[in-house]
Amino acid sequence: WDAASGERQCSVSSLTCGLCCLQTVELESLLLGLERRIAQLHKDVSVLEREDDGELYGVLSLYVIENEMVEIRHLMDRLNSTTETDQHLTADAVQQLQNVTGPRVFTKGEYPGSYPYGAWGRDPEPEPGKESWYWLVMMTSGNKFSNYIRLYSSLSNVDIHPSNPTTNTIQGPNNVLYRGALYYNCYNQPEVCRFNLTTKKVTNFRLPEGTRYNSKGNFCQLDECYPFTDLDLATDESGVWVTYTTSQDFGNLVLSKVEEGEPPRLGQTWHTSIYKQAITNTFMACGVLYATRFKTKGVEEIFYALDTVTGKERFNLGILMNKMAPKIQALNYSPVDQMLHAYSDANMVSYKALFA
Repeated sequence: WDAASGERQCSVSSLTCGLCCLQTVELESLLLGLERRIAQLHKDVSVLEREDDGELYGVLSLYVIENEMVEIRHLMDRLNSTTETDQHLTADAVQQLQNVTGPRVFTKGEYPGSYPYGAWGRDPEPEPGKESWYWLVMMTSGNKFSNYIRLYSSLSNVDIHPSNPTTNTIQGPNNVLYRGALYYNCYNQPEVCRFNLTTKKVTNFRLPEGTRYNSKGNFCQLDECYPFTDLDLATDESGVWVTYTTSQDFGNLVLSKVEEGEPPRLGQTWHTSIYKQAITNTFMACGVLYATRFKTKGVEEIFYALDTVTGKERFNLGILMNKMAPKIQALNYSPVDQMLHAYSDANMVSYKALFA
């Protein structure tokens, strides 16, 4: 993936288009051949029934019919093979994540049990010297706000870093760190804020008109919704993304790419057919949006995927995650170590993501 040139989008979409065109021509050719073979077989059988003398003519006619049957079986095998290949390619284009194992990492953090809401993870493109660092944002007042991001040089050192930065108010737990800047939902606004940890400068941009915010478009499970989860920021190899919902989309999930700049801005947007309150979390990996839902107190399911290159949606991934606590408040993918970092009822948990 080349974020600057869009190389993956170009090459994959061109390949997909070429494959689709070739497969369409091949399928049409195979279907036409099969149609003609079956018509010829009917004709041969009719002639045999009408003119069979029980001797040489009948033997020769049966031999011709057997050859026709062999050709028909060959055509049907090729047709089935082409169809299965097409289905395989379509599935692979969307379902890149194959499984999640773990938890591999588990820690109760520096204040065990005190802050049930928050988010943590790693910067996909960290500053030099901070490649192994982790970040943590803990929410106060019922998941509503926070003012601090904590930086840890390793998981074995959970002391607050001396340069612990403070920003204006963060709303909701679904935050990410990218290139030394924290992206989050601006407090009480349908906006994304970016806080540069070095310069302490905050820039922001507004989401589309009608975007639901201030706990009106949350992630939910059957029994309850997770407050102030209107916006979900995510990172992958290509940068920062944001999911949300709008009145125009009738509550369905919307995905947008965040383009870097001064200030950052909203880039390409995808409108999905999945209802936001039917899911508990989202994350991005390799240009694919994934969504989770609550199964039981001990299991979460990654069930949905949207490939941003092909636009294909899938609703049947069936990837299960074993939980350390009933709720996962935030879920971030780190391409640095190919781990899913979950903040789950005050616990910091990591899962290994396995790709095809």
